[in-house]
Amino acid sequence: MTHPALIPGATAIVTGGAAGIGLAAAARFAALGMNVCVADLGAERLAEAARVLAALDGGRIVTRECDVSRPEDLEALRADVDERFGGVDVLMLNAGIQPGSALFGPEEAWSRVLDVNLWGVIRGARTFGPGMIARGRPGAIIATGSKQGITTPPGDPAYNVAKSGVKTFTEALAHELRNTEGCAITAHLLIPGFVYTELTRGDRTEKPAGAWTPKQTADFMMERLGAGDFYILCPDNDVPRALDQKRIAWAAGDIIENRPPLSRWHPDWGEAFAEYLEKD
Repeated sequence: MTHPALIPGATAIVTGGAAGIGLAAAARFAALGMNVCVADLGAERLAEAARVLAALDGGRIVTRECDVSRPEDLEALRADVDERFGGVDVLMLNAGIQPGSALFGPEEAWSRVLDVNLWGVIRGARTFGPGMIARGRPGAIIATGSKQGITTPPGDPAYNVAKSGVKTFTEALAHELRNTEGCAITAHLLIPGFVYTELTRGDRTEKPAGAWTPKQTADFMMERLGAGDFYILCPDNDVPRALDQKRIAWAAGDIIENRPPLSRWHPDWGEAFAEYLEKD
């Protein structure tokens, strides 16, 4: 099975598409014969992405400088794609940053993360969504979330808040689309595992054994899009789906059982969490 929007001649936009998961997804779209617009920052990075995608002999490949935190950049991107291709069929809102944050750290760090990771998704969907609906064609809007937006581990609160917001917004988007008469657009939340990318590389020069490659993540995404999944929860080489499910259920259980927040990392609950993981 494949998603009905993933066909030759259809048009995809990928924000944050010059590297990592975004570029891997753009490559999968191009290989299907789709037109692909890569929106990102950095002329050299965009040129390299265009070279990689052009080698796939797919549809037309275009790149555009776009800061998703700037509404005017997104509007210009929409106008460009409308003029070139007549509209967009697949919108992958993937742009993200993770510079690190502290709860009482500089507000500028919080603002930038929220502007890119959360508002980039909200504004992107609001900029392109109405036009996609009006075309009356099958389409998909894919937002890249994070497991950190679901289990919210301590250490990077700004990123967690942004990705939690992406989850909530994309759920609301799916509800809106499926209740819009005549709408053939679906929404999907991509939830990567540990993936070796620019964002996660740090000082490493080689992929850790536990990490997936961007290509593995994009391949899994395409498979689950075809199956119609909304929550595209990706495993990796260290964490199988069953462990993700237990971690997510435990996080939700903090509310249901009235445990302390983030009890998984609470000294009084560590043993109980470990025992919970051992249960079938």
